Amino acid sequence: MKYIVVLGDGMADYPRPELDNQTPLQYASTPHMDDLASRGEIGLVKTVPDGFAPGSDVANLSVMGYAPEKYYTGRSPLEAVSMGVDLADEDVAFRCNLVTLSDEPDYTLKQMVDYSAGEITSEEARELIETVQLMMGAGDKSFYPGISYRHLMVWQQGPEKTVLTPPHDISGRVVKDYLPGGAGTDTLLEIMKQSYDVLKEHPVNRARVNRGLHPANSVWLWGQGKRPQLPLFKDLYHLEGAVISAVDLIMGIGICAGMQVVKVPGATGNIHTNFRGKAEAALAALRDGADFVYLHVEAPDEAGHQGDTEIKVRAIEQIDSQVLGLLLDGLADLSEYRLMLLPDHPTPLSIRTHTAEPVPYVMAGSITANTANAASKTYSELSAVATGIMVSDGPTLMRKFLD
Repeated sequence: MKYIVVLGDGMADYPRPELDNQTPLQYASTPHMDDLASRGEIGLVKTVPDGFAPGSDVANLSVMGYAPEKYYTGRSPLEAVSMGVDLADEDVAFRCNLVTLSDEPDYTLKQMVDYSAGEITSEEARELIETVQLMMGAGDKSFYPGISYRHLMVWQQGPEKTVLTPPHDISGRVVKDYLPGGAGTDTLLEIMKQSYDVLKEHPVNRARVNRGLHPANSVWLWGQGKRPQLPLFKDLYHLEGAVISAVDLIMGIGICAGMQVVKVPGATGNIHTNFRGKAEAALAALRDGADFVYLHVEAPDEAGHQGDTEIKVRAIEQIDSQVLGLLLDGLADLSEYRLMLLPDHPTPLSIRTHTAEPVPYVMAGSITANTANAASKTYSELSAVATGIMVSDGPTLMRKFLD
């Protein structure tokens, strides 16, 4: 038996007036998702435990079968693992976004114009982070370039309990009420302020402004934590696993879980990603010996954060046609299989950030008798609610899927 999870990050949503009061999942053309729903089981799963912020870190850990209550130590340490940054036991890693802030003289009165600095390219971002490291990375603090706007700061023996806000939660808002709080506040705020002075006239940013693009004029620190310790996926579930994703967070979880990490050329984490290449890589991994593949697509989440309804619908349709379509064709040539599709959390367009509500899942496979107890004609939030099936958490869903 081969198992594959397709995780459409942030796919779930609320009804939208511009979509005839349907959700993006209802509105989008998704014949392959609907086929799965018609011959499999559809229901809701609670991926974010009570008391946890609804982030992709917590939710993907949960979906992958690891209880966040037991294993979660922060988002950035997982990304550090993927980036090859070795954390000492007392090191604290921070996600270091490159963001676009407005130009008010007082840093505290600036607005969060763009949490991704216009989805800056990794090449441009590397130059900026290397400059930040040169000018500000001394002693107990170091900066490491990652992918697009997502980077890393490591603070030796830094504070772990600081209150920090994800920048995608405050798009368009004045940052004053969302600056660091608690332990290490003064130091972290000073780093953010200094970064603005270092970056605002950087040649990369001058060139971006000349091209009509948002400048990456500040770093924004959040998502801190210490080195994680996960048991191997093989030890928990007795399967050889592989992970396919464009973002360091998911690759980091995979590495910590002892899975093979498959990098796909052209995988970007947004609508311009190589959808088809991810599906081809998943099939290749299964043919080469993997029993389980976790295929993560970030594009719907990015569209949700941007408040872009059209792109979110298009991302869902691309997952359906370019990922699921190719997978289902290829899986038919393999041995018995089971496939599960779900989001990690909702990213509603109306609020442009994550929520902790249960999400719709569907699971089906080559043997439908074991999964056809809740057949539906479509895959959506509403059809999942209608079945009355509610799974209490991600690890329970994983065991149900693998049973």
